[in-house]
Amino acid sequence: MSYVSLAQRAVDFRSSFAIGGPRSPWTRYRGCSRNPARGIIVRSRTVKHDEAENGDTCFDRLSRNPLLLLSRTRRLPPKSLKQMPKLFENTVANLLKARFPLLYIQTWEEQRVIAQLTQIATDASKLKLPRKVFVWSSTRGLTGDGFARKEDTKSPLAMLDIVEQLADPALVILKDFHSLFGANNRPLDPNVVRRLRDIVPSLKQSPKPKTLVIVAPMLVLPHDLQKDVQVVDFDLPTFDEILAVLNDMIAANKTSGRITIDLKENDDKRLATAALGLTLQEAENAFARAMVEDGTLDVSDVDVILEEKQQIIRKTQILEFISSDLSIEDVGGLDNLKRWLVKRNRSWLEEARRYCLPHPKGVLITGVPGCGKSLIAKSISAMWKLPLLRLDIGRIFSGLIGSSEENVRTAIKTAEAIAPSVLWIDEIEKGFSGIGSTGDSGTATRVFGTFLTWMQEKTKPVFVIATANNIHSLPPEMLRKGRFDEIFFVDLPTSKERADILLLHIKKRLRDKQVIGNFKLDKGMLERFAQLTEGFVGAELENVVVAALFEAFSENRSITTDDFEKAIRNTVPLAVTQAEQIHAIRQWANLRAVSATSTEQRAEYTSAPAPPPPTAESADVSLTRGGRTVDF
Repeated sequence: MSYVSLAQRAVDFRSSFAIGGPRSPWTRYRGCSRNPARGIIVRSRTVKHDEAENGDTCFDRLSRNPLLLLSRTRRLPPKSLKQMPKLFENTVANLLKARFPLLYIQTWEEQRVIAQLTQIATDASKLKLPRKVFVWSSTRGLTGDGFARKEDTKSPLAMLDIVEQLADPALVILKDFHSLFGANNRPLDPNVVRRLRDIVPSLKQSPKPKTLVIVAPMLVLPHDLQKDVQVVDFDLPTFDEILAVLNDMIAANKTSGRITIDLKENDDKRLATAALGLTLQEAENAFARAMVEDGTLDVSDVDVILEEKQQIIRKTQILEFISSDLSIEDVGGLDNLKRWLVKRNRSWLEEARRYCLPHPKGVLITGVPGCGKSLIAKSISAMWKLPLLRLDIGRIFSGLIGSSEENVRTAIKTAEAIAPSVLWIDEIEKGFSGIGSTGDSGTATRVFGTFLTWMQEKTKPVFVIATANNIHSLPPEMLRKGRFDEIFFVDLPTSKERADILLLHIKKRLRDKQVIGNFKLDKGMLERFAQLTEGFVGAELENVVVAALFEAFSENRSITTDDFEKAIRNTVPLAVTQAEQIHAIRQWANLRAVSATSTEQRAEYTSAPAPPPPTAESADVSLTRGGRTVDF
């Protein structure tokens, strides 16, 4: 089967696309040629598929220099159509056989849904009476196979009159009707609504079945039409559809000599998985950009695809895309939690389905403030190579009535749209602390209920990582199994963990030879620092290193051991100022949460005693550690 080049991608990735559906035997093909005076001349010619050329030369409009070309090709019919989700295919076929007069499909992917509707409507194995397919838009009017335009059909009323008089079975796709229904504060056209209600009975009773299908990027339905319209779900491309597009692009560019394909086994699947949540056009754009950036396509281009996903996040203004270059090795200690996370890496890939494994739901990390809860959230994204989204609960609650509920639904829909992804909710107890109060007319309760139901029922691979300092403020229904896979407790760092944290920060900041001077950090000195900082949290250990450097900087000299010891003496740790609170949360964690620290690193400490000491003077929190002992 021959290929028809849809575009030659260069620099800004704008180029010419083939015009025509997968069933048309002819395709309008645009090629680019050099003209020193004008930059680019676009010529058009009509060719058969078998005669189409795969590759032309394009030149930059400004520099007039030849550009690196990328063949973006697709089989006709597209291979991705063969991977059409059966649910959509069966649903539409049944609705057409049942003679539903008016369907509504919400999607941004006009070309993809039109191609799939065309395949369904013209397949004699699905419909006893295959339908002719017509497409209407406000700029081109009514177009389709065998339709001879005798009058202007750009008017929606004129088009509906013609559709009602069609003598053959037909499927008419309407592109711009949502604007006539009052989308984006436009005025509603009552004449169009009335004409649609008039035509519905004749479509049902016509001896030749006819169906109208509205395709729009948003769902806008006038109240008068709600009983006449059937809304059909059209999901984003599946893994198989995206993989088919990627494989087509690889096949088209593998032998060109311009692009190097360096993919090992399952690397193509990893790239396709990273593109889940994008439309086919967005996925194709991401793959094209990944190829041309360095002339090579390999597994490291997952990062390029994730950058494309940032575009979706920026448009919501509710979620924040967090770019993090942290690795799991940048987090000192917490070995038990790290092992748990490593075991669930790649669990969203297709290979995990062979084990019938569900997607991991998420974790709730609670414990002492400043012990690395937020840091571990950022490192998960880097380790799993998934986009990290931060949900600020405060952005959900806005002043307009009803907008808070809509905001949480938008946030959920966006997170699922770019799945697989990691959704991070920092200090979740502050966002949902007002549950059950009547001051906001129950808004917080409804938002919480929506989010809770989604956590329980979600099927998309969105891994939720929530952090909390005051676990007692969280509603109990959030803590039960099914919401989170596990609840981890992060306690004060142990002696070994403190040594690891200090080593990370000292190596990170001590780089200049003049600053280092004669200072040598050996094992004995690191152990001494760890003993002196008993009861310090991770944030305080980092501050010790910074304070020591300021001592040396203020005197314009190299750093010394005395600088570190002075910084340690001047620090009053959280274990002293909040001893009672630490004891209380340990008592809670001993029964309800798993320790994030491994057993071997907790060997020198005992479990938290009960009951907690009543005063700070009697509370020696440095001798004990909390959380259940469960080693992963």
